[in-house]
Amino acid sequence: MIYLDNSATTQPKEEVIQSFQLASSQFFANPSSIHPLGGRVEKLLFTAKQQVAETLGVRREEIIFTSGGTEGNNTAIKGIALEHEQRGRHIITTEAEHPSIYDTCISLKKLGFRITFLPIDENGLVSVEQVENAIESDTILITMMYVNNEIGTIQPIEAIGNMLKQYPKVFFHVDAVQALGKVPLKLSDSGIDLCTFSGHKIHGLKGTGMLYVEKTTTLFPLMHGGNQEFGVRSGTENVAGAVSFVKALRLVMEQFKQEKQHLIHLNEVLREGLSKLEDIVIHSPSHGAPHIVNFSVLGVKPEVIIHTLSEKDIYISTKSACSSKELDESRILIACGKSHEEAISGLRVSFSYNNTVAEVEQFLKELHTAIEQYKEALG
Repeated sequence: MIYLDNSATTQPKEEVIQSFQLASSQFFANPSSIHPLGGRVEKLLFTAKQQVAETLGVRREEIIFTSGGTEGNNTAIKGIALEHEQRGRHIITTEAEHPSIYDTCISLKKLGFRITFLPIDENGLVSVEQVENAIESDTILITMMYVNNEIGTIQPIEAIGNMLKQYPKVFFHVDAVQALGKVPLKLSDSGIDLCTFSGHKIHGLKGTGMLYVEKTTTLFPLMHGGNQEFGVRSGTENVAGAVSFVKALRLVMEQFKQEKQHLIHLNEVLREGLSKLEDIVIHSPSHGAPHIVNFSVLGVKPEVIIHTLSEKDIYISTKSACSSKELDESRILIACGKSHEEAISGLRVSFSYNNTVAEVEQFLKELHTAIEQYKEALG
């Protein structure tokens, strides 16, 4: 099998699965229980948060374990909106967001919030000036992705965070689901108030994730009840999931430190190979994240490519996993100014550190064969 759909999900590492199994079997008690078994689990959860904090250079009290990216983004955006609506009801985001941000903002619009969707350029980028010019007196939140999940654009998060230090009443939320372990990330003193992560994008398990909440930032909770996770996320904690997330986080950060050049090389090999094929248009910017390459094969239906490659045990995707079953054009590619033909034919290859140059070369060979077979069939 050649698996090149790692932005949809990654294969869990064996060490991660083992950590989940160990925590599930030996630390099964409720961490809120006052007996010694509960105390052991509470201590394990405390240790997991401490390890996350040390890995990311933040405080333990700033870590909220979640079920993944969608929950993290909803908790951050709705939490800020509902907690601070007396001060303002204006939110800024971009046209290139994942549905868990885009649709969440649409839902708040129905509740009377004003949403500014910043346009993006042909590479999927917004500028610092665009963001600053959109700020109004009642703006309470700016929310955007760090790395675009469809085309790999890297937004100027560091520069936007520095600019926003001049606007202390405007909260800054970053969706770093596709960035974690792939591009540099700094949270402390970054101007970022909230940041979302997901476990299954870094060889962790589905249903695990984390939300960073800067210590002075207050949120309206989406769930009330047991007052767990500092009152932000009530409900019995998924301790085994949290432990497995920490394991995945530590492993991927170590890989980023030692092997980031590997992803860059895979990206270069793929781009060079695609450039030699006819009717290929590469949509991902050349200076985007190294693990995502989005392209179109003009005149060939993307589902035909997906199906043909799958028969060879090679797996890529069309749009993001959260919208890949929609047969219409890519909202992101349209926002980049691509034609309708390009926007309905986008294909995404996404790497992990496990992929090899030989796999990329085999993919290119089978892609070429699939394109030729399709054209021959059409006569």
